[in-house]
Amino acid sequence: MKIYWKYLLIVGFSALSACQKFLDVQPRDAVSDELTIVDKTSANTALRGVYRKLAADSYYGTLFQTFGYLPGDNVQWTGSQSVIQQFITHKINADNGNLQSVWTAIYATINAANHVITKVPLVQDATFSAADRKQIIGEAYFIRALCYFDLARTWGNVQITLTPTLSASDKSDLKNSTQAQVYTQVLTDLNAADSLLLPPASPNPVRANQQTAWALKARYYLYQKDYVQAANYAGKVLADKKTYSLLHPYSAFFTPASTLATKESVFELSYSATYTNGHRNSWQPPVNSGTRQWAPSDAFIALVNDPLIGGNRNALVAKTSAGLWYGNLYYRSSPSVDPSYVIRIAELYLIRAEALAQQNKLDDAREDLNAIRERAGLLPNTATDKEALLLAIENETRIEFALEPHRWFDLARTDRAGAVLNVTDKRLYLFPIPANEIVLSNHLLKQNPGYDE
Repeated sequence: MKIYWKYLLIVGFSALSACQKFLDVQPRDAVSDELTIVDKTSANTALRGVYRKLAADSYYGTLFQTFGYLPGDNVQWTGSQSVIQQFITHKINADNGNLQSVWTAIYATINAANHVITKVPLVQDATFSAADRKQIIGEAYFIRALCYFDLARTWGNVQITLTPTLSASDKSDLKNSTQAQVYTQVLTDLNAADSLLLPPASPNPVRANQQTAWALKARYYLYQKDYVQAANYAGKVLADKKTYSLLHPYSAFFTPASTLATKESVFELSYSATYTNGHRNSWQPPVNSGTRQWAPSDAFIALVNDPLIGGNRNALVAKTSAGLWYGNLYYRSSPSVDPSYVIRIAELYLIRAEALAQQNKLDDAREDLNAIRERAGLLPNTATDKEALLLAIENETRIEFALEPHRWFDLARTDRAGAVLNVTDKRLYLFPIPANEIVLSNHLLKQNPGYDE
């Protein structure tokens, strides 16, 4: 792990572009650690660096998102590289390069957040108000919580580090924590963020606020099968109609090209001409100057184009004059500034619907489900028993978030991957720890069951 931790030593100072001035400041890319966070200005610069790492190509920019949709059934790979095909066939090798890239990117983000969480409280600056200080620290806690949540649902038994990396070897003796321990850390960080952040004064989904923390808590509790709390926290966000709402029709949250940071988004990551979103290139066909490396599957194309299932969500796909179907969620060009959608308000409706259905509150669950269906131009669902309603929610979620990183994680957490994808070995619900990390840790870091070291 020496190479890996050495990589994390420098806190990146890259600006996350957005309409807010906070995110428009140009970065300093190589600042020695002892000078990184010494006043209000450098604290804000450091926080921008955390967001930039979260939005990087290997994290929410592109690669981590593929972990959520490639192992599912909505997306197909049009190439031949085995590094990608392994995710589709659920035969992932521990030496998979994308596995390593995402692992490193997430821990780089954690390390950047650790610098902010550790150092900002110590800053002596008369211009640095207590409110501004709390906001910066709270955002760093939220991002760290999201990182550990993604580690927990992807790998489960990972390392927990809560302090900045100060040397190439100071974290080399870290062993695995259990998945339960990692999820506990997620909740600890979310509670910290909740206590420090304020509700949004106006819609601004490119920066975390208290309700962003509530939204991730709702997702967290759903994964933990705490359906009372999942419904509670989803409801707290949904109650704020001033800040968040479903946009009509479905495509309104991502079209036209000038549409950015809408009330549909609870949390998204934005890009600029300086820092573009590479995801567009992988979805668009050559005729649109893309590579179309991922494309909607035949099964999904049939579903989304069925007016009784997809409704107006068929805006997610388009077809070239040569008959090639492609995904159209990411489409902006010159430059490619599509946002990465992390949490949308539609997810909160479906989280609450599932949580209420699990509590046998079927009428209330159906109401939330039908809010999503009505926005898609569909007739209300009329399921009257719990299992039928849960299946309807699963199917609705599949279409609603088809090109976003949900499908695989949803099927794994609900233990439905066997029935839907024929992944009957539950050990494969977690991915293998990158082989290089195990070797460099002198095997203190143990491989997940079901995979060879």
